[in-house]
Amino acid sequence: MSFKVAIIGRPNVGKSTLFNRLVGRKLALVDDTPGVTRDRRVHAAKLYDLHFDVIDTAGFEDAAASTLPGRMRAQTEIAIREADLIFFTIDAKSGLLPDDRTFAEIVRKSGKPVVLVANKAEAKGAQGGMLEAWELGLGEPIPVSAEHGQGMPDLRDAVIEALGEKRAFDEEEDEAEEEVAASEVLIGEDITDPDAEPAYDDTKPMRIAVVGRPNAGKSTLINALIGEERLLTGPEAGITRDSISVDWDWHGRRLKLFDTAGMRRKARIHEKLEVMSVQDGLRAIRFAEIVIIVLDATIPFEKQDLQIADLIIREGRAPVIAFNKWDLIDNPQELLAELREKTGRLLPQVRGIQAVTVSAETGRGLDKLMDAVIKTHKVWNSRVSTGKLNRWLESILAHHPPPAVAGRRLKVKYVTQAKTRPPGFVVQCSRPDAMPQSYVRYLSNSLREAFDMPGVPIRIALRTSDNPFAGRANKRK
Repeated sequence: MSFKVAIIGRPNVGKSTLFNRLVGRKLALVDDTPGVTRDRRVHAAKLYDLHFDVIDTAGFEDAAASTLPGRMRAQTEIAIREADLIFFTIDAKSGLLPDDRTFAEIVRKSGKPVVLVANKAEAKGAQGGMLEAWELGLGEPIPVSAEHGQGMPDLRDAVIEALGEKRAFDEEEDEAEEEVAASEVLIGEDITDPDAEPAYDDTKPMRIAVVGRPNAGKSTLINALIGEERLLTGPEAGITRDSISVDWDWHGRRLKLFDTAGMRRKARIHEKLEVMSVQDGLRAIRFAEIVIIVLDATIPFEKQDLQIADLIIREGRAPVIAFNKWDLIDNPQELLAELREKTGRLLPQVRGIQAVTVSAETGRGLDKLMDAVIKTHKVWNSRVSTGKLNRWLESILAHHPPPAVAGRRLKVKYVTQAKTRPPGFVVQCSRPDAMPQSYVRYLSNSLREAFDMPGVPIRIALRTSDNPFAGRANKRK
């Protein structure tokens, strides 16, 4: 079993920078503004030959429990309880502040092993802060520079000393990692037979991003799904800044949920930190397979909602709509009929999209939402044999052939499915550039209806076959 390390400290000491250094990727948002991190984030990390999970936390602040800083502190306290080792991080450049001493006492009372990390040790005057750090009574401060990667060998040695070699190097964990790696190779194999219609593989982990406007209830929805207060929530809009991933098991199916920052209209985004948050959310969408679009049922289908949905469709992700806050609706039947009509009219490019009414606050509709997610994921992964496609094409051409362009009839010869995730088809025809987009949409809608592929993007590429006599003609010349 691997060990967990929680990085804690007051705001702006470089916890997220150290987190990014340990995981080897820029996952956590980093900015000079204090208090950027609000939720706790867990990720696999490596420090030379040490392998462990690291938890990034919000800045530890002394505040009332009902306030946002107080709720952030509660998340940090959960991280302390979950951790096997604590990196108590201070800013060596600025030296100790009263909060450092207060929180050092809390860490000491936890009884967990502690490594005192003196970050920003490369700065001028950091030696004074290093000497002050001894006053905390947490042992020898380890000077590091998370930004520049300095001091990492000393940090590794400190971890081994704090945990002991047996705990730091767990051979059983190494064997388990090899088994997981082997299984990932097996489940990662791609389909090589274009005519095959394989059974749906529910052994692969599914990646689900949860997106929407600020204050739509995204974090509350994820907390309701997993059954714990994993993500920071509250009445304030824009609480979530980072895209936080949460591992979850639903009826034996492995899932990874990504909570994202609320996305406002571009014209309203002025702060650099919000730009970074939205960019982080966009990366989560591109990485995901299913994207749950959370709409506030009291004010659904605003312009920004449709722009978010259009972005997801253009990226080729599989969308599912969750009309949240359904417990606040007074006329549910009437509104539901209206929303269904609007969904079909405003999102024709994903006709038949799964849309579910939920209440993250009360837990209503969550099972239906997950059923819709699984159904959409199956459609997104669906493959149709070439034989069935061409029998369908013959029927389509008999009833509705392509129009004549400039007096010449367009010929459609052949269709095959080139890819899945989302379903993509290649249609061979005589003059691809002359094919009207209206006829391409007709083919797409007919495909969707004939092979039961509702609610996901469908890609159609037009190709022309090479003229076998063109080469001979050129040789004669």
